[in-house]
Amino acid sequence: MGKVFIDACFRKETPYTPIWLMRQAGRYLPQYKEVREKAGDFLTLCKNPELAAKVTLQPVEILGVDAAILFSDILVIPLEMGMDLSFQKGEGPVFKNPIRDMDDVDRLYDFPEERLTYVYETIKLVKKELPKDKALIGFSGAPWTLATYMIEGGSSKTFSTVKKMVYTDPDFVHALLIKLTEAIKAYLIKQIESGADAIQIFDSWAGVLEKSRFLDFSWEYLIDIAEFLKDRYPKVPIILFAKGVGGYLNEIKGRFDVFSVDWATPLEIAKEKLGKKYVLQGNLEPARLYSKEAVREGVEEIIEVMGTKPGHIFNLGHGMLPDVDFENAKYLVELVHDLTRR
Repeated sequence: MGKVFIDACFRKETPYTPIWLMRQAGRYLPQYKEVREKAGDFLTLCKNPELAAKVTLQPVEILGVDAAILFSDILVIPLEMGMDLSFQKGEGPVFKNPIRDMDDVDRLYDFPEERLTYVYETIKLVKKELPKDKALIGFSGAPWTLATYMIEGGSSKTFSTVKKMVYTDPDFVHALLIKLTEAIKAYLIKQIESGADAIQIFDSWAGVLEKSRFLDFSWEYLIDIAEFLKDRYPKVPIILFAKGVGGYLNEIKGRFDVFSVDWATPLEIAKEKLGKKYVLQGNLEPARLYSKEAVREGVEEIIEVMGTKPGHIFNLGHGMLPDVDFENAKYLVELVHDLTRR
């Protein structure tokens, strides 16, 4: 039996439109909360392969999604490059030692993938339990998004520190991006070797850049990574998620398989500009999951645009919100399967 999700990534015929949900393993699931409590804190959970594998598998078992996505965090790469990372309640991730100059870049450990063995162990454990018709998606944060956290020292509303560096010291920013790109390549290769069936790269903060800087500081590195992976593993689908770049779709080109569309980008525009070149993924507004009526309306609108032929993978346009009712998520998955059955 083939994997419906993998077939869909390559625009092959599938019995229905497959669906998975960004941040599908998380706080909205009571079963996740139990495991998180057992682990003690988020990073401990990420570093415990048995528990991380358990929460990776939960959405497949509970919701019936067509793919699991590795439970980890994009910031494990800077963590294992030697940065001091903690997760503060109400603040999110915080780096006590942000990167601000070339000396800081030089101090970063060059081979974080060697220290990320707990991720590879998680993948191996998941693959032992995952049904054969379900896929496992590995992932990484994109160089630009990782760099924003590393330079800002955490989350930001304005990104003023990293954007100042883009315009006043671009060589420094590129040096960091180059180092991150090489680390991400090695990290994703190890994920594939450990059993990941597909790879998604998250560039959550791509949209904070104007077009010319987006192309130079974000997209160029995404395409470099995709090219590197496709040369080595042509049968492994590569999915790019660059949030907030709906105005730059004419610039989207490169050797990858799936373009994940955020909820603020009209899917009909993405289909018009990219639908012939790439399978599209997305893009239900996550807040629709607060209401079953809103879920149905959103699903019907997306199916009206994308139809039920190959070329679409159903997903949210960003991550699951932590306070939605998991029954609504289950309803979404069942609805997509029912309404798109060939």
